[in-house]
Amino acid sequence: MAQDAQQQDSSQGHDTYARLLSEIRHGRLSPGDRLTETELAARLGTSRTPVREAIRLLEADGLVVHTPRVGAVIRQLDYAEITELYEMRGVLEGTAARFAARAAYPSEIDEMEAINAEMAASLSNVDQLYEANRQFHDILRNAARNRFLLRAVEAVQKTLLILGPSTMEEGSRAEAAVAEHAALIAALRARDGDAAEAAMRAHIEAAHKARQIQLRKGGPA
Repeated sequence: MAQDAQQQDSSQGHDTYARLLSEIRHGRLSPGDRLTETELAARLGTSRTPVREAIRLLEADGLVVHTPRVGAVIRQLDYAEITELYEMRGVLEGTAARFAARAAYPSEIDEMEAINAEMAASLSNVDQLYEANRQFHDILRNAARNRFLLRAVEAVQKTLLILGPSTMEEGSRAEAAVAEHAALIAALRARDGDAAEAAMRAHIEAAHKARQIQLRKGGPA
């Protein structure tokens, strides 16, 4: 019975963790926000045990830190850390694009092209754009066929969640992202690793610039 209860708490903890990750991604929990077990348990309709487990997992991800006399808070990134984060994303995802040019199945490239067409058709819907963009990059990373690279990218992606909502609503960023994806797809179809990596690095650099504009305007981070 005790083991069953422990397993249930662990399962609920991971569910609560996923819900808090979603709130961070959508900007409902922002950098500097305090995570109080009792408040979160009441709001999420659960006990304090899974909330405590979720906070522990967020801390292990580097998304939560403990501040003296305050407790657990969503981590804040400074300007230098954000720049380093995008630099690392460019290196990792650029490498993923190079590997994908060699290893991607034609069906995966077709799927990426279809998703990019969906993005082009929904430029005014930020939520749809975010989800389609996430799927596009997930397919690319899986097409690289390198599990260690995938884990490294996932770690960077989790830290990016701290920055809050997507930059897709920033000016003409969504339209530009569609064009950048198209350049990447062309390189993948040509099996040109150099061009694929260059296209992805340019894509990440453009996303970084859009994030900088968002931050200068007083955005989420």
